[in-house]
Amino acid sequence: MVLFTIFCPIVAAVLIMLGTPARKTALAASALTFVAALFLFASLDHVNADFQHVTSFSISPEWRLSFTTGVDGLSVIMVLLASIVTLTAVWFAGAIERNENAFYACLLFISGGAIGAFASIDLFFFYAFHELALIPTFLLIGIWGSENRVAAAWKITIYLAIGSFILLLGLILLYQSLPLPSRSFDIRVLRTAAGMGQIAPEAQRHVYLLLLIGFGILISLFPFHTWAPEAYAAAPAPAAMLHAGVLKKFGLYGLLRLAVPMLPEGARHWAILLIVLLLGNIIYVGLVTIAQKRLDWMLGYSSVMHMGYVFLGIASFGVLGVTGAVVLMFAHGLSIALLFGIAGELRRRTGTLAFDELGGLARVMPFAGLAFGVGVFAAIGLPGFANFAGEIMIFFGAFRNGWEIGRFHIFQIATVLALWGVVLSTVYMLRAYRKTFMGTIREQWQKLPDLSPGLRVPVTLLVAALLCFGFFPQFFVRNVAPTFGTFLSAKSDTQACSHGAMRRLQTVGPAREHAPQGRGYSIR
Repeated sequence: MVLFTIFCPIVAAVLIMLGTPARKTALAASALTFVAALFLFASLDHVNADFQHVTSFSISPEWRLSFTTGVDGLSVIMVLLASIVTLTAVWFAGAIERNENAFYACLLFISGGAIGAFASIDLFFFYAFHELALIPTFLLIGIWGSENRVAAAWKITIYLAIGSFILLLGLILLYQSLPLPSRSFDIRVLRTAAGMGQIAPEAQRHVYLLLLIGFGILISLFPFHTWAPEAYAAAPAPAAMLHAGVLKKFGLYGLLRLAVPMLPEGARHWAILLIVLLLGNIIYVGLVTIAQKRLDWMLGYSSVMHMGYVFLGIASFGVLGVTGAVVLMFAHGLSIALLFGIAGELRRRTGTLAFDELGGLARVMPFAGLAFGVGVFAAIGLPGFANFAGEIMIFFGAFRNGWEIGRFHIFQIATVLALWGVVLSTVYMLRAYRKTFMGTIREQWQKLPDLSPGLRVPVTLLVAALLCFGFFPQFFVRNVAPTFGTFLSAKSDTQACSHGAMRRLQTVGPAREHAPQGRGYSIR
């Protein structure tokens, strides 16, 4: 089933290139992929932290290279996210004026590459599938994008190529940091060897820094973020939905899959640097987002800004914060896909997304106004949506880090500053909603059509997923917590036990000197 989920969109893309009806084939393939992802999510044993539904084909025994796929609590959530956004992006695409087959094939290649990266247990294919998804992203922006598409395509190509190269260096160094008998491309073997302490602390620091920079460029970590808003503003709406909603999560997934479990010493060493950079995402980029005068640029910067929250959860290095980061990755992917999809329909109908040229559109497009408002409420973290569940877990998890020190720790300072990001996101999101859908409507927009009944289906799917996992986040928590609990809870429990033991020792210790002999007093 995992193989079917990976190759269903890829095979459909090949068939479309060979001449089958583009839209019908893409919709059928994305729907089947969504059903398969739902089956994987429902059938996963959430008590078992190991990979499940594992399939392996040997490629090169001498290099210990094999095509191995499977899912655990982390990857199955990302596969489900990719399948939902793929279905809605294909649905939003509609009729394409030129090269329709190539357009839909590129969308499906992005989907197959992202799902393959999330489901790959082998390090080589983990990297290769992501590179497969990047190429059609460049083509979609450069060929079917809006104004300034060529410059945006070149910019994103240069940035992401540099990020991928640095990431490749980090993966090679990770492979070589292990002693020769333990070297393998299998992530399970690497994780076991790292858990046994076979990666030296000095090597962990070097590898973690390379992975942080490489993944950080792909994620748009400050100050490597400038490619993202320009690319999303120029990209067709389905491409922006897939890249911002799914493909950009690859970097976050890579940090959670590789850096957190395998490089704990490196994560602790560079924690302050990561905190400073993520605050740049939240505060600086948040202020820049407020200054935007176009809806597409505002959504692009807001996507960059919200990555700071996920980085804060990863930096917390605890089960609560990391689990919240995974929940927010899923929720942000849905909400930003919803907002970009509706923004694309507005651009298709009006030809502009400048705030000064819009206004009052809710009068003639009530369903679009309602759906965009729901997306806005989700993005700013309104309770009831999955975004709120992820953010509140991140804030509590990060603030708790360093609680035992007895003073205001840097994680707590970062959490307080990050909370102001919620205020910033509320300002720019509600401002954009007011300028677009509220107020006086211009005469030329009086007869704009609302979203068709067909387009209301993907909108409803995205909203339903946001609400479902917002009211019942335990569906995610029970899958993700065991995945990270094997190597994070031990650290937290050890610290908690040591501090608790010291307190009890100070309280009970003097009394033991006068305790009767033979009573069996002990300190547990």
